[in-house]
Amino acid sequence: MMYELCEKNAIPHSNCGKWIVAQTDEQMGECEKVHDFAKSIGVPIRYLPRDEIARREPEVRAEAGALESPTTGIIDSHSYMQFLHGDFENEGGDTALASKVTRVEPPSAGSPDWKIWTSSPGEGEDDTHITAETVINSAGLYACDINNMILPKERHRTQYYAKGNYFSYAKSFPKPSTLVYPAPTPGLGGLGTHLTLDMGGRMRFGPDVEWVDAPDDLMPTSDPERFAMAVQSIKSFLPGVDEKELALDYAGIRPKLQRMGAVGSGKGFQDFYIKKEEGFDGFVNLLGIESPGLTSSLAIAEEVHRIMYG
Repeated sequence: MMYELCEKNAIPHSNCGKWIVAQTDEQMGECEKVHDFAKSIGVPIRYLPRDEIARREPEVRAEAGALESPTTGIIDSHSYMQFLHGDFENEGGDTALASKVTRVEPPSAGSPDWKIWTSSPGEGEDDTHITAETVINSAGLYACDINNMILPKERHRTQYYAKGNYFSYAKSFPKPSTLVYPAPTPGLGGLGTHLTLDMGGRMRFGPDVEWVDAPDDLMPTSDPERFAMAVQSIKSFLPGVDEKELALDYAGIRPKLQRMGAVGSGKGFQDFYIKKEEGFDGFVNLLGIESPGLTSSLAIAEEVHRIMYG
């Protein structure tokens, strides 16, 4: 769906593929879990022969083996979001920015509509309210706050914030042409410090996992110990990296529903929470929409439509 939309609307993208590389038998075992799960849900994936690894990406280390996801790609995320926003407005949608939701009142016997109160910067609490037949809670890092305004206390959820720091790389060598991920680490809470590319071909490494207490803690963490751990992880699969050319770049935060791993489909895995909440007509809840929420957004929208309208 994503590739089709990008091609149709000239949104910059590249089907560059992704490798997941293993250096030990234990790591290869984790790759096997990824392989088997991908196969079970029809996602294209394959083991790479050693001669192909050496021929295609000679700078990448994969001592025990590698998996390839040939349909993985990258996208100009800002162009994509601008397109979606424009499409939304062309269909009659309105966007209200800088409007903090302060209260939500579900429909009742005397009032069939949802009521949403908001406040703007510099204004008093509950200065504006919106009525709606349906509400889709897709508030990202603040989705659990919205959930807890609507559902009874026994159905409240706790939001956990996994900050990820990224590192830029100034040199043009080594220069893989595909995304490279280390084998999954159980319980890590993320996909490991991996190599990613932007549409300009620049390399970046990250994100790591740093648990923080607030969704606005977005300053990259300048910590020598954390940097050393990132360098160690990067060099495990790309040993030719010049660590003097690595620099702290930016940080982002992933909304998680538990402080556990997001890898695989077994114990500790927390999938996206997409649900029409019982007892609250017209309300669909989207919680824990972390990576790959953006690239799943079209499929998520289809699922929400199916839930609401059949």
